[in-house]
Amino acid sequence: MTPAEFPRAGARALAELGRVIDAVVPDEAAALVAALAGARCIALHGVGREGLMMRAVAMRLFHLGLDAHVVGDMTTPPVGQGDLLVVSAGPGHFATIAALVQVARDAGAAVACITAQPGGAVAAAADLVLTLPAQTMADDVGGTASILPMGSLYEGAQFLAFELLILALRDKLGRTPAQMRARHTNLE
Repeated sequence: MTPAEFPRAGARALAELGRVIDAVVPDEAAALVAALAGARCIALHGVGREGLMMRAVAMRLFHLGLDAHVVGDMTTPPVGQGDLLVVSAGPGHFATIAALVQVARDAGAAVACITAQPGGAVAAAADLVLTLPAQTMADDVGGTASILPMGSLYEGAQFLAFELLILALRDKLGRTPAQMRARHTNLE
């Protein structure tokens, strides 16, 4: 692709993202918003670029005033009863994600899974699932492949879906944009 082809390719990528967001089941999104709103502590985890998207939503949850942490950071507390572990398993299974899900469940925490494959092992072990039906690294070959490389469609859909979830959660919690902005770091 050449830079001259950016507008046309961009339009196709945006259309693909739109189809993923249009396919989100409203009840799944509502259940995740309710779980996030009701959690005492929220721990989030993903691997690779999915992990970057999980870090992005953790930041927004913090901006909403929620007790949100990224698994692996030194300040992440232990999870237990009343807490929520949110994991991303786009292709349906990662061994490390499955292990963390088991640890959280053994400790009494609830588990939410974001995935493109709701029939996957990690989703089956979760209490609730948000399905983003998009191409991931596990299925990036074939005639119907996304214009975006590898798992980028899923990761882009995560970013957009997470921002929409934050808007719904902001409304549910009665927070304002000014309250969110006040929690943004001043150390940049």
